[in-house]
Amino acid sequence: MNMPTKLRPATEQFSGGRVIILGVAASDCHAVANKLIEYELSACGFTVINLGACTSVDEFMNAFQSHPDAAAIVIGSLNGHAYEDLKAIRDAKNNLLISCPVIVGGNLGVTRDQAAQTREKLLALGVDYVLDDVAELILLLHQLPRRNPFIANSE
Repeated sequence: MNMPTKLRPATEQFSGGRVIILGVAASDCHAVANKLIEYELSACGFTVINLGACTSVDEFMNAFQSHPDAAAIVIGSLNGHAYEDLKAIRDAKNNLLISCPVIVGGNLGVTRDQAAQTREKLLALGVDYVLDDVAELILLLHQLPRRNPFIANSE
């Protein structure tokens, strides 16, 4: 029996190097949480394309066009302006310039009511998931189906 020469952690085996596009919304310069999320995703076996802070929808769109096999686009926002920053997501998804799930998380409002309103507005824009806790991210990414970019773009 041949034994593998290098055992990989179970999370890496499950993630299989799937690509995640990561960034922080356009008007937001908070970079620390972004780097911590990048490290966690990488440790779980994902390939992370980190666009950094102050990332526009166009930059996310261009990254997806360069990586059409991306499992998801993950966008953080800590300044409460996610809705304004992400208004162009609707057009990008409607025109299939982004056809993978879009996940947004962070501090979406000063109050709970404001955060809940922003959550609903983001979902109406075409954001697929709005997370309240970064701990939910890895579980969600593991639950997403593997994508075939050739099928996804021809739908």
